[in-house]
Amino acid sequence: MSLRHRHSPPSLPREQAYNIIPVDTLVADHPALRFPEVRATISALRNVGNLSLPPSVPQWEAHMDLLDWLAAFFGFQRDNVRNQREHLVLHLANTQMRQSDNIDSLDPVVLRRFRRKLFKNYYSWCSFVGKRPKIHIGHSRSNADQDSRRELLYVSLYLLIWGESANLRFVPECICFIFHHLAMELNKILEDHIDENTGRPFLPSALGENGFLNKIVRPFYNTISGEVDNSKNGTAPHSAWRNYDDINEYFWSKRCFERLKWPIDLNSNFLVADNRGGKWIGKTGFVEQRSFWNLFRSFDKLWIMLILFFQVGAIVAWDEKEFVWQSLQSKDVQVYCLSAFITWSALRLLRFILDARMQHRIVSRETFGLGVKMILKIGVAAAWILVFGFCYWRIWSERNRLNRWSPKANDWVKKFYQAVAVYLIPEMLAFVLFLLPWISNFFEETDWCIFYSLSWWFQSRIYVGRGLREGIVDNIKYTTFWIVVLATKFCFSYYLQIKPMVEPTQALLRKKNVKYEWNQLFGNNNIIAIGLLWLPVVFIYLMDIQIWYSIYSSFVGVGVGLFHHLGEIRDMQQLKLRFQFFASAIQFNLMPTEHVLQSRVNILSKIQDGINRFKLRYGLGRPFKKLETNEAEAHKFELMWNEIILTFREEDILSDQEVELLELPKSTWDIRVIRWPCFLLCNELLLALSQANELVDAPDRWLWYKIRKHDYRRYAVIEAYDSTKNLLLQILKSNSEEHSIISAFFQEIDTAIQSETLTKKFKMTVLPKIHAKLIALLNLINKPKKDISKMVNTLQALYEISVRDFHREKRTTDELRECGLAPSKQLVNERLLFENALELPDTSNDTFYSQARRLHTILTSRDSMQNVPKNLEARRRLAFFSNSLFMNMPHAPHVEKMRAFSVLTPYYNEEVLYSKENLRTENEDGIATLYYLQTIYADEWENFLQRMQREGMININEIWTTKVRDLRLWASYRGQTLARTVRGMMYYSRALKMLAFLDTASELDIREGSRELYTVKHSCSSNSLTLEKSLSTRSISRADDVTKSSFKGHEYGIAMMKYTYVIACQIYGAQKAKKDPRAEDILYLMKNNEALRVAYVDEVPHGRDDMDYYSVLVKYDQQLKKEVEIYRVKLPGPLKLGEGKPENQNHAFIFTRGDAVQTIDMNQDNYFEEAIKMRNLLEEYRRYYGIRKPTILGVREHIFTASVSSLAWFMSAQETSFVTLGQRVLADPLKVRMHYGHPDVFDRFWFLTRGGISKASRVINISEDIFAGFNCTLRGGNVTHHEYIQVGKGRDVGLNQVSMFEAKVASGNGEQVLSRDVYRLGHRLDFFRMLSFFYTTVGFYMNTLFIIFTVYSFLWGRLYLALSGLESALVDDVANNTAFGAILNQQFILQLGIFTALPMIVENSLEFGFHTAVWAFITMQLQLSSVFFTFSMGTRSHYFGRTILHGGAKYRATGRGFVVEHKSFAENYRLYARSHFVKAIELGLILIIYAAYGDVAKDTFVYIVLTISSWFMVVSWILAPFVFNPSGFDWLKTVYDFDEFMNWIWFRGSVFAKSEQSWERWWYEEQDHLKTTGFWGKVLEVFLDLRFFFFQYGLVYQLDISNGSRSIFVYLGSWIYAVVVLAVYCAVTYARERYAEKEHIYYRLAQLLIILVLILLIIGLLEFTNFKFVDIFSSMMALIPTGWGLILLAQVFRPSLQHTGTWRIVVSLARAYDIMFGVIVLTPVAILSWLPGFQSMQTRILFNDAFSRGLQIFKIVSGKKTTLDL
Repeated sequence: MSLRHRHSPPSLPREQAYNIIPVDTLVADHPALRFPEVRATISALRNVGNLSLPPSVPQWEAHMDLLDWLAAFFGFQRDNVRNQREHLVLHLANTQMRQSDNIDSLDPVVLRRFRRKLFKNYYSWCSFVGKRPKIHIGHSRSNADQDSRRELLYVSLYLLIWGESANLRFVPECICFIFHHLAMELNKILEDHIDENTGRPFLPSALGENGFLNKIVRPFYNTISGEVDNSKNGTAPHSAWRNYDDINEYFWSKRCFERLKWPIDLNSNFLVADNRGGKWIGKTGFVEQRSFWNLFRSFDKLWIMLILFFQVGAIVAWDEKEFVWQSLQSKDVQVYCLSAFITWSALRLLRFILDARMQHRIVSRETFGLGVKMILKIGVAAAWILVFGFCYWRIWSERNRLNRWSPKANDWVKKFYQAVAVYLIPEMLAFVLFLLPWISNFFEETDWCIFYSLSWWFQSRIYVGRGLREGIVDNIKYTTFWIVVLATKFCFSYYLQIKPMVEPTQALLRKKNVKYEWNQLFGNNNIIAIGLLWLPVVFIYLMDIQIWYSIYSSFVGVGVGLFHHLGEIRDMQQLKLRFQFFASAIQFNLMPTEHVLQSRVNILSKIQDGINRFKLRYGLGRPFKKLETNEAEAHKFELMWNEIILTFREEDILSDQEVELLELPKSTWDIRVIRWPCFLLCNELLLALSQANELVDAPDRWLWYKIRKHDYRRYAVIEAYDSTKNLLLQILKSNSEEHSIISAFFQEIDTAIQSETLTKKFKMTVLPKIHAKLIALLNLINKPKKDISKMVNTLQALYEISVRDFHREKRTTDELRECGLAPSKQLVNERLLFENALELPDTSNDTFYSQARRLHTILTSRDSMQNVPKNLEARRRLAFFSNSLFMNMPHAPHVEKMRAFSVLTPYYNEEVLYSKENLRTENEDGIATLYYLQTIYADEWENFLQRMQREGMININEIWTTKVRDLRLWASYRGQTLARTVRGMMYYSRALKMLAFLDTASELDIREGSRELYTVKHSCSSNSLTLEKSLSTRSISRADDVTKSSFKGHEYGIAMMKYTYVIACQIYGAQKAKKDPRAEDILYLMKNNEALRVAYVDEVPHGRDDMDYYSVLVKYDQQLKKEVEIYRVKLPGPLKLGEGKPENQNHAFIFTRGDAVQTIDMNQDNYFEEAIKMRNLLEEYRRYYGIRKPTILGVREHIFTASVSSLAWFMSAQETSFVTLGQRVLADPLKVRMHYGHPDVFDRFWFLTRGGISKASRVINISEDIFAGFNCTLRGGNVTHHEYIQVGKGRDVGLNQVSMFEAKVASGNGEQVLSRDVYRLGHRLDFFRMLSFFYTTVGFYMNTLFIIFTVYSFLWGRLYLALSGLESALVDDVANNTAFGAILNQQFILQLGIFTALPMIVENSLEFGFHTAVWAFITMQLQLSSVFFTFSMGTRSHYFGRTILHGGAKYRATGRGFVVEHKSFAENYRLYARSHFVKAIELGLILIIYAAYGDVAKDTFVYIVLTISSWFMVVSWILAPFVFNPSGFDWLKTVYDFDEFMNWIWFRGSVFAKSEQSWERWWYEEQDHLKTTGFWGKVLEVFLDLRFFFFQYGLVYQLDISNGSRSIFVYLGSWIYAVVVLAVYCAVTYARERYAEKEHIYYRLAQLLIILVLILLIIGLLEFTNFKFVDIFSSMMALIPTGWGLILLAQVFRPSLQHTGTWRIVVSLARAYDIMFGVIVLTPVAILSWLPGFQSMQTRILFNDAFSRGLQIFKIVSGKKTTLDL
């Protein structure tokens, strides 16, 4: 250790800013440079040996190294070199600390391991494309130095290429291509190759200043940029331009070498981005075609399974036997079932046709074989259809010819079976490989021509998606899971879905000569009715696997959670019971133990570790109760626990009083036992006193036995006794006689205790009196104003009781004097005994008074401490932290030997810190953000004020002056701000400093560190709890002598080397230029967090119109007291080519460090106690999970926004069940966990070489995070999930925010359906993992859409039956038929969300207890959570379905503010009109018509049973935006909202008006998806729109005016009526536009004329026809949907109609319809607003957590708040 901490030479003047280590200046006095591993690595880099001098370097200087040498030859930028130099030095030094004991020089083994890991993807790529790697490393010992130098050159070259590749980092195989050629050029330089053309030493192609950027990177970048231009901002079809994946996959074949050549041929077709010319190379590897058929293409195995079972199930059920095996005994049924093979062949043919149709664009001369294979597959599939079809035909021909199963018929059956056997050969081979996964992996991963030839027919040869099979154990686990799920599903489907439908179907087929009530266009048959009857059953059949998956995954997740010991400590009461073991658990898991860390991991070590954990968990064995005997370990635990409590106090979730109750006090006053926190000792002393009273005559041993049975009682008794002794002796003058008396008294008691005669010599009944007097004395001592006289009196009384009454034998004064228990002389002048001896310590002696307060607490505490701490978040965090230490986690290494890591946060323009104006500005309801926070976090506000007063605040008005920064921080830490995220992530640095200190410090250092921590914590005058002066360094600081200051440098240096935090603030440069307050706040965060770095893109004008772009890294220099620029790496062009967020991450990724990187979003938080466990988590990379080590470590999330509102609670509960139970099951046993966003931890170098931590192609990668998981799985990575550590996460808290988030995710899943990643995973994963993948990604949204289809098909089916007259004809046959139960209300269960809520219930049961979970579920139902979940289901289905059909996915900024303001109706209408309101009105209209004309609906009860679930959906979709809207049912706001809505509708603004201002602009934006759709998208849109014309066709025959006619002319005549109505509307519209403003009288006359004509028309119809008034309403219900259908069709054909006069009519009619829809939606809202008391009830539902804070929230939203004088 002395070598690492040796002192450095004096520092020299700094020439340039550095990032973490001043690598360029070895003489700098920096703590990290004290590590010999760092110096060894730098020395190795500077060992250039006999390398040839670059032509651009006249003289080699001493400070230059191998990276400078590479830069001179290959044209790398200077700052790129500096960045990668530090990157390489840090990584190699950290790795050598961890893996090697060699500290004098760079260990070749460390370098070799790193080189192999870095180039693993490159080696694999070379093997795939048939090229030999250009890495030439010898293995001779004589040239070891040269080999190490060569290895360093290759590694440095790759990192330099990667660091300057900008957007090319998204195309990893392109980087492999570049490295391959640059390595080849490097080899020529190293081998002194002579250029054949010049006869001089070889020079690389990129030689020159910025040569690499200009000559290599820029051509590729320009190609990508040109393709992005072709995308037309993402609106062009994906097939019309190449995205990042297309660019990358070009390098998966040898043609990249042939076409691009080297140096790069700038005329290559690959670099042509203009898709209009003949040179454009087109798509590569995959073509993303928008079609709903993609779901079938990607998961054809699933759909084939479902369709074939449905077919076979229907065939078997049609036989109408009770049991399946009875039907299968029939030869007819057996042969009918063989038709499934014809269907199978047809489905395969369909898939091959779809493949050819969608992928034909990738066929070229170079990929001719692919086109041949497509054609052959289609031909073979068609041939199998012919074979099976012919055999099947011949079977039935022979069977029907003789009307029996003749030998010839049986022969043809055998031939069919023989054909089936041949057909199934590939499937049997696949099954064998499934059973032997290692063989499959070997075939796929080995690039041998014979294996490629064998697999050519079955799958395309691509670089990714090879070797994805899991190990046999994992295989068995997830296979068993899915076999159980599928068995349950198929049993349920057969007996409760398919079989019950057979009888009504047969009844419909038997029904002949039905009297239809309309003109039957398709003949007199019931085929359409049968189809509509089966349709909802089919949809339920297709989607109910999702339900069974939810059920089984819930219980499996609970089982896995129990196995992982989740939920064993759920609250503070359970923590108290296990606190001793908890202390041992901290020592066991968080304190490094040499013999454990150095032992090899094998079966025996795992068994031994499991035994030790079992003992720890249940308190078995002495090794885990040794804190009392090991003082050093006790001090370590004390320091760590107190630091955790201190952070709680800094966060204001604890008060000062609670800190004293929770902390472990320092070791003072010579207490003989561990001084446990006061909350553990509450009531224990009082119970001991009662035991002493009860056992008055019992011997000492028995009394002590009864007390010591309870550990905390024993601790309380001993500490109270020792503390009382020390207290009394300290408040008396040491040289006084009274001091001697007290000493003698305690000596007498000690003697009695030792001789076990205490109960014999003293009266236990007197103890309560002594107890009472002690409490009285402590009350006087703890008062701010000390009353000495009262203290003397109390001491005198205490003395009299203790000396006179306590002893069993009465003793005279002389006897007391002999024993030293009385004054030696008689007191004169009535002077009291303690009058002149009392001397209290100074009030600044906080140690004494804190101990006095603690003693007072022990003496007086009762059960009231059950609520300590009061704050629910503090209780939750302590319970989770304590429980996590009893879970299975790797042992913590020393900080020096842990893996280094970084945290990366993308930031754009969100809130950094709430400004003073943000906090004070009131919204329209008069509510300021600060007041809202004060109300929601009332206890934390009180703690904050208490802290401010302790830090010097006298007047509360100082909050807005001297303490305004603290106020802003307090508020920001309760929002979703960057400041909150930064504070949380900087806990890592603070934790590492503390852990580094505990790893290396001696027992004396730890005791002193603990003492200083305690002193700082209780210093009333310190500013220790502010962000500006963090305690993280002071809490572990020591004295200023030389030796201890070196330890301080060690802690600082090791923390800087192990952790870096980079925020990718993309527009920080622009913010600084505009003097944006956010830039000042970001600078403030850098100033107060030394490990924080900010990366941004700087735009520098160049010439007249050009702009240069740079990736810049800055930090705050604590010495210069200003922001300094560290690196500036030039980019080839603008950063944003694809999706902004992943490219923002990508540009900052080069500035991260370490083995791992944790991705943290802007709405996340972290906790100090969780940061302590980070080094344990990083050790997971050493473990195997299955057959692979992890590449992504999934981390649990806690949703911290749950308390904001009931809506936030619903969202939190839903999200929590996914990020805990859901991801737990995905990781184990299903093995398909992906990356679903932050805060997962990535294996940095694994992803660095494989495309980064996200994908960025425009639109298709809009859900950029999950593609990192797809990419990881396809490339053979492994994603695990770990729940012993958690990170906080904020979620959207308002309905509009939630809906936009749901829309974004649903649209992203719609785009994923088109992606190559999903297609490849669907085909490359084995069948059961494919099922897991489907039902947890796009399948979930597909099945949500199927639920909506179920409702639609059910209602449209009932409407068809009612209006056609078929229902009345069948009512007698099916009224009592229970078969219709299969379709009536299955969707109601789904809508209520019981099955989707099941994961929430079981997860809450696991972690909080069954009763708590059930009560939470009931409370959620009372707060209308079912309405919310049903509404969310509509959001997901709308945006997912629309994206699949038409595209148009886009990023939707949800906002992360507090939602307390009322959202106007106009805003809600804009957001929900098309997704919810119009659809709800459509369904409501169907229900009304069915109620009016359905024969079954005439029975009210039957109608309710049939339609209650549908009505629930309609009501939810209409009222949810108002139920979950603050003041949603306030009458005045409803009136104002309607006025604003009408103003928005009629706004006639300029062409620059936004959709928020103008209805017309919004209406056009709602049609944007039709601009991006293709031909088939428009066809399907037209087909779906035609349903609205059915209302008119069905209802006109129900009108009395039709007089029962069934002629087609009745329907055609109704169109005349429709045209007349349209003409009247056009006339009114024309009159209004022409006369309404200037010639108002003419407008009124026109209105009067139209009204008169209508009256005369109605009178005429009444007089001369069968017309009745009710026909008016019926015709309205018929024609209003027709008009809406015409509008929708006009939108589809807008390009043809827009420039005609018809379009003006369409726009005007659409405006009228939106007015009508608005009125329909707002009418029930207005009625409910008018009802008294409804608004207050709605407020309670929305904001009330378990109906406990309703009054306060009602005051907030209604503006009835008291005036705060702040």
